[in-house]
Amino acid sequence: MPAVRVAPASVAPRRVRRGVVVFDLDGTILDDLSLISHVASDVLNKAFGTPPEEGRIHYLATTGMPFEAQLAQLYPDAPAALRASTARTFHQRKISEAYAHAGPFPEIPKLLKRLDREQWTMVISTGAEAEMADLMLEREGLRYWFEDVLGSKDGTKREHLAEYRRRYPGVPLFLVGDSRFDMEAGRGVPGALPVARATSLHGWALTPEDLRRWGAAWADYSLTGLPEALASLEIGRAAPSKSKVAAKNRPNTSRRRGAK
Repeated sequence: MPAVRVAPASVAPRRVRRGVVVFDLDGTILDDLSLISHVASDVLNKAFGTPPEEGRIHYLATTGMPFEAQLAQLYPDAPAALRASTARTFHQRKISEAYAHAGPFPEIPKLLKRLDREQWTMVISTGAEAEMADLMLEREGLRYWFEDVLGSKDGTKREHLAEYRRRYPGVPLFLVGDSRFDMEAGRGVPGALPVARATSLHGWALTPEDLRRWGAAWADYSLTGLPEALASLEIGRAAPSKSKVAAKNRPNTSRRRGAK
């Protein structure tokens, strides 16, 4: 597994007081998915001749992966050099045409402040470059709340989660994402639980029901209710099952032969 980057010295590591909440960036923290999908559709049209709306839906259907992995899945027969140059173009235009105009969802600043007050340790896990995610979060005044920002060079989301499980075994670990890929990544790490922001865009939707079907323990169109959801899931995670409680409390009726 690729080594996980050390957090910049400007953000001091925080002791895990309660548990770890790992956030996806695009479409989860940042309200940028519509902008990015239009960039992607134009890039795919110019590189592969895919009709714009078809390319937009292809991108949205595979979001959550690094763009290079999306291209490998969508265009497996295309030359690797073409996929690589297309990915570079996409990342450049994503910065200049999407990130330049995107911002966080309205509830995010208060949400992060509340989660910090309630002693959750927060991390960003993105399929984009960590350096650009850092700059975006700094620009929006949000970088302070996150212990670290992990990007594509640090591994996949599943690897990011596995690293935090290794660092802090036994603590509650949640992944907050917005895609099927995110839910599968969360379910793929023992002890982690995925939760989700549902999406409704022109011609595309992922409902809370869709995300729960793919493994989300909680999903909604807004993350305003996330603190209550985490608290409830934390309790459910810690509570022993009824069968275990019953077994523990069941009196031992067996007696040794000859005992009085």
